[in-house]
Amino acid sequence: MPHADSGLARSRALRFLWPLAVAVVGVVAGYLLSVGLSGYFVFLAVSAVTAAIAILGLGIVTGSAGMIALCQLTFAAVGAWVVSLFNVLEVPGGFVVWLIAGGLAAGVVGILVGLPALRLRGVNLAVVTLGFAAAFDVTLLQIQFPGSKDGIPVLRPEGFSTDRGYFFFSIIVLAVCGLVVFWLQRGRWGSSWKAVAFSERGTASVGQSVQQAKLTAFAVSAALGGISGGLLAGQVQLPFASSFTPLQSLALYVLAVMSGAYLIDMAIFGGILWVLVPELLKRWGVPQDWGFVIFGALGVQALTSGTNLGQGIRNLWWKRADRRAAAAREAAKADAAADRAAVEPPAEASAPPAPPAASASDEPALSVTGLTVQFGALKALDEVSLEVPAGSVMGLIGPNGAGKSTFVDAISGFLPHASGTVRLGGTALGRMSPTKRARLGLRRTFQQDRVPPALTVDAYVRFVARRRVTAEEVAEVLDFFGCPPARTRLAGVDVGTRRLVEVAANVLAKPRVLLLDEPAAGLSHEEHLELGARLREVPARYGMAIVLIEHDLDLVRTVCSTLTVLDFGRVLASGPQDEVLADPAVIKAYMGETEML
Repeated sequence: MPHADSGLARSRALRFLWPLAVAVVGVVAGYLLSVGLSGYFVFLAVSAVTAAIAILGLGIVTGSAGMIALCQLTFAAVGAWVVSLFNVLEVPGGFVVWLIAGGLAAGVVGILVGLPALRLRGVNLAVVTLGFAAAFDVTLLQIQFPGSKDGIPVLRPEGFSTDRGYFFFSIIVLAVCGLVVFWLQRGRWGSSWKAVAFSERGTASVGQSVQQAKLTAFAVSAALGGISGGLLAGQVQLPFASSFTPLQSLALYVLAVMSGAYLIDMAIFGGILWVLVPELLKRWGVPQDWGFVIFGALGVQALTSGTNLGQGIRNLWWKRADRRAAAAREAAKADAAADRAAVEPPAEASAPPAPPAASASDEPALSVTGLTVQFGALKALDEVSLEVPAGSVMGLIGPNGAGKSTFVDAISGFLPHASGTVRLGGTALGRMSPTKRARLGLRRTFQQDRVPPALTVDAYVRFVARRRVTAEEVAEVLDFFGCPPARTRLAGVDVGTRRLVEVAANVLAKPRVLLLDEPAAGLSHEEHLELGARLREVPARYGMAIVLIEHDLDLVRTVCSTLTVLDFGRVLASGPQDEVLADPAVIKAYMGETEML
């Protein structure tokens, strides 16, 4: 174990140090360029750097969080305005302090602009952000930048006052911004951005606030926009409103989408294109406004194909790696199955564990009383009551349309109009949100795929766990459920495997109650049986109760000691498995379904 621990420590150190090494190399390259480029190209290079930082911010709100924001240069204008104001007021600290202040001010504005994103999405959100950009543009034309009328130039940072020196300074700022974004993307905020882009319900169900995820994405994106604008103010020294128009924000958004700006290197590439395309048009004698047309055409191609330039390049790189990883996983599965077959009895012969012995002092893990859900004249659930003993696996079954999914949605907080009482242990959940219920220890999985493919297995498991977990804990739970290794990209595995990863991640969170909504969907029969064998061990091994909603009665018989049957929104039967399955009313409800034959 000491050798394994030291190896893990070295791996973590390398993951921390290699982006630092890349940043240092970038800064050195920037210094060499600042010395070697001619004066005109130095000016263009600064413009490319400022654009890259703005696009890097767009990559967060648009590429990672999946929201449309068409006002990035408005945030840049806020940063430039603050830098200009502090310059006129001669605020102590110099340009670096002013630049940070401009970024923070833009971040606050970003939160205010992001508030509509809590209720709007898609085209509606795009209209709101574009409208904000247009309104701010009109305002900026009226008030102008502080010092612009009096010709007071923005003082550059001491030691970097020349164009070459300022370009090197901008490279340092870009490196710092890149490092911050890199670490944020690989932390909890980054995971929440990617999760909320894929599924807001899935994000809320693991205890992550959807509102917080969206607002932090807007805040960081806007702060980077503000830093970009502050740098631009130092570059031109007398900024004007014409540098921050809504049309330019729209073009920047399209460029970010086309390049795949949530990838740091592609954000830098986008900044280069932002300068390169107009410069080439200028040299060819073509009006530079045609650059917007070119950006628009590239953006349409990216949107219609569903793949941006950066992702396309990485897909080619990852394709072979995914094939090798998949082959290795299949070989490992075959070896593990052979080993289990040699030492374990067939899964079909296994019986469900006996229900835990009850005592007068035992408190049920989950207690539901009189749960009713009505949609208009239809009662989807009608006075449903049940108890889930601590440390048990209870099956919830019923014909199609019996109300099983409605039940899960209601007790996990996604149907706030539901009436009745739900208690988790001794805590009445009342009208708590799904996020609060998840944080209290009520977790669920979904019938539909809610696992964000943009994450790795490790990042997703840690995000769902919502607690500090060691690499050993992650590896253990993944191995227990037969999941791919932690470094595997979720985009490279099938839906059935992602369902297993979803179950493993929620188990690692160690909730009080875990609701599994058809977790075996997409798995083969053998994988069903393997999953059943693992689920039987979960309560004792991880200390939780499970409610299993499943159509596969073979899996239910293998795993569940007690059953509750729903039919037309009512509890038809509840109790030990043998008694419930032998109940004539249950047999009648399932009449005609092949599983009951």
